[in-house]
Amino acid sequence: MSSETATIHHAEAVHGDHEGMTKKRILKVFYILLGITAIEFFVALVIAPKHPGALWINPIYIVLTLVKAFYIIGYFMHLKFEKTGLILAIVIPVLFIIGLILVLTNESHYWIDLRSQLGL
Repeated sequence: MSSETATIHHAEAVHGDHEGMTKKRILKVFYILLGITAIEFFVALVIAPKHPGALWINPIYIVLTLVKAFYIIGYFMHLKFEKTGLILAIVIPVLFIIGLILVLTNESHYWIDLRSQLGL
């Protein structure tokens, strides 16, 4: 195989990995992220003030943020086009972080309830 042929095959392989990222797809992902951010602002500025202390607002923020993280990591960091091992190296720690967030959220409610019982 000549050097020129190897270069062409390498260029085709590199281009083939990310050929799905067209301007149209980038704009689509941008508008999805914009919509999710608009929903987050709506929840924060309209719904949350009407329901102070509601326990369902934080999970909404967490889910919307994780969806945004998926799109950012998957499309803008090109991990959607990578091999399975690399994806698992990202997904497994994220699952542990989600678990940590849930545990810490539960723990914070315990301390808030304890402070209210003590009258602090």
